[in-house]
Amino acid sequence: MKFSAERATLLKALAHIQSVAEKRNTIPILANVLIHAADGQLSLKATDMEIEVVEVIPATIKREGATTAPAAVLYEIVRKLPDNVLVELDQADGDTPLQLRADRYATRLNVLSVDDFPSMGAGELPCRFKLNAGVLRSLIDRTRFAISTEETRYYLNGIFFHAADADGVPLLRAVATDGHRLARVETDLPEGAAEMPGVIIPRKTVAELRKLIDEAPEEIEVALSETRVQFTAGSIMLTSKLIDGTFPEYDRVIPRNNNRILRVGKKDFSDAVARVAAISQERSRPVKLTLEPGLLTLSASSPEQGVAKEELDDNRISYDAESLEIGFQARYLNDITDQVEKEVEFAFSDSAAPTIVRDVDSPSALYVLMPMRV
Repeated sequence: MKFSAERATLLKALAHIQSVAEKRNTIPILANVLIHAADGQLSLKATDMEIEVVEVIPATIKREGATTAPAAVLYEIVRKLPDNVLVELDQADGDTPLQLRADRYATRLNVLSVDDFPSMGAGELPCRFKLNAGVLRSLIDRTRFAISTEETRYYLNGIFFHAADADGVPLLRAVATDGHRLARVETDLPEGAAEMPGVIIPRKTVAELRKLIDEAPEEIEVALSETRVQFTAGSIMLTSKLIDGTFPEYDRVIPRNNNRILRVGKKDFSDAVARVAAISQERSRPVKLTLEPGLLTLSASSPEQGVAKEELDDNRISYDAESLEIGFQARYLNDITDQVEKEVEFAFSDSAAPTIVRDVDSPSALYVLMPMRV
């Protein structure tokens, strides 16, 4: 095998590939990238047996063939090469080292057998549709903060995508929850997605997909079954296993009769939360919201540091319901308000019940936050 490729083109592809390759080296071949040169183009593949990424880039093929090389090492070498150089990789046969040359730089990389490189396989993917890249970005960005990191509840370690119906309108919903907060974002159901199974896309897959979206064409092709999902964005194809579990019936935790409504500017609120929370270094310490008609008081305390308090009056808030005291973890409040553009709406019931949070300017998103005892 022998080929040459532009450094910038090769680097961009290796950046996508190497983040998927397994770095713990429990199975050495999983740390490698499979390089296949044929038909005037270069294919790069990496997998950790949960996710597989394949990218095809233009190259000048001088001798067709295939090999594997350490993904992270190859990426670092190419990253540190000068701009605008032509990178040439040459391997005489499958057992010899891979030679890399760029301008006056040269190195050799040990390889592993192509025959040992695993193929994850997607199988049949009967449900196929296209999704706007910007829409998919929004679905991910506004829900992934709520993905659980507790491995014991593995079925919460991803985003649940499914077809839904709201008052006769077909929708595609993305939902994530860790038991303390829930994020639900919806968009119009794409053509072809009506029969899609409900699928839980794992946290790592979500992270890798999100990296690709910014460089993706306008539309991303989605294909899925009950066990696999595949995203095709231009010359990149990402295939992933799905979480084999049942996502909770999240609708049951969304309260229906929260009628104490607070509206406040996102920046005013999040800045005030940050200031009062600064009194304590404990991540789990709550911020207390004391609500009276026309007045919101935020406060936090620390046995070591003291008490902090800030008031937002009726020039900056809207609240005319009964008085209420309720507490939330500061980080959870900020995670949700970070998703809001301008004005945030809180719908309360009482100090012990879940609170609904909405972006006033974006009704497609709904968040639920569990209170803390204060």
